[in-house]
Amino acid sequence: MPNVSSTNEKQTEKLIQILEEQLAHSNQQNQELSKQIESLTQQVQHLTKMLFGSKTEKSKYLTPDGQGSLFDDDSSFTDSEHTEEQSQQTISYTVIRKLPKKKRNDSLRDDVALEIIHHHPENTVCDCCQHQMTEIGSKMVREEAKFIPANMMKVQHVEHAYECTECKKDVSLPARMKRGKAPQSAILRSLASPSVLSKVIYDKFVLYLPLYRQVKEWIRYGLETNDKNLSNWVIRVAEDWLLPIYERLQELMMMKSVLHVDETYAQIINRSDGKSGQSNAYNWVYRSVPSQGPIITLFQSSLSRARSVLESFTRGYKGTIVCDGYSAYGNLEDVTFANCWAHYPRRLIIREEMRNSA
Repeated sequence: MPNVSSTNEKQTEKLIQILEEQLAHSNQQNQELSKQIESLTQQVQHLTKMLFGSKTEKSKYLTPDGQGSLFDDDSSFTDSEHTEEQSQQTISYTVIRKLPKKKRNDSLRDDVALEIIHHHPENTVCDCCQHQMTEIGSKMVREEAKFIPANMMKVQHVEHAYECTECKKDVSLPARMKRGKAPQSAILRSLASPSVLSKVIYDKFVLYLPLYRQVKEWIRYGLETNDKNLSNWVIRVAEDWLLPIYERLQELMMMKSVLHVDETYAQIINRSDGKSGQSNAYNWVYRSVPSQGPIITLFQSSLSRARSVLESFTRGYKGTIVCDGYSAYGNLEDVTFANCWAHYPRRLIIREEMRNSA
């Protein structure tokens, strides 16, 4: 007879071997699933940051001087440490909160003038008993936007003269006369009133509507003009009315201790230096900081990006200028230059990439 105990031992060893193989297989599957979960978690974090993260360099947290934090975009400097499970829960909660809500794609602001139109039945007599019916309620069924086009008006200024008839009877007395005085026009010998001038400038510099395209609109309103007239109006307003204000703001700006300066290219069709309209001109922007009173922002248009443009504007300035790394900002007398915080992280990244590539 076979040995029963020996047979049982072999069966036990075989069962243990099978269980060990199953355990090893399960451990391998767990490792693969863990790697897959980690990869998917990283993808969700990346996509969530792309979808809901900051898409501009504008910082949400500003220092008193108007600068931002270097580490706003890196949550590791502000967020506490999370476990993997906590991170997944936070991401799921964010996605749920950010789901777009159904809303109208057009609306009217609360400060728009309101007109209410009431609609009553044409006949309020009961069709059954012929008695007068009583109102029991009302309901607002819809809203609509009503546009009232601008109107052109001809305004004539008439000066009236008065004389004293009693003094006129006495020939020994000089004539006593008074005359009303009309206010001086914004531009001499011109039809343009301040309201017309402000619309021309607004349409050109805010709505970017060229003067030659404004002509047809003014003719439709009833004002016969041309683009040459409109151009002269803009020049006269800039030189006679706005330039003194600009110069006063520049004086106040030069008293500040910190300024932000930058320049961006643009194009001018008819350049005074004879160069092609495809050549770059530049708009320089100067801005004070919030911690030093009301913010002043001034623009300076120039045909070049030379240092002389900056020197002409900041002549006599003593303080700190926050700017990018453009070489024209350096070596100005009594001026300390500070790099912009938006450019500084880029420089660190470039240095790190160069170091890694080396």
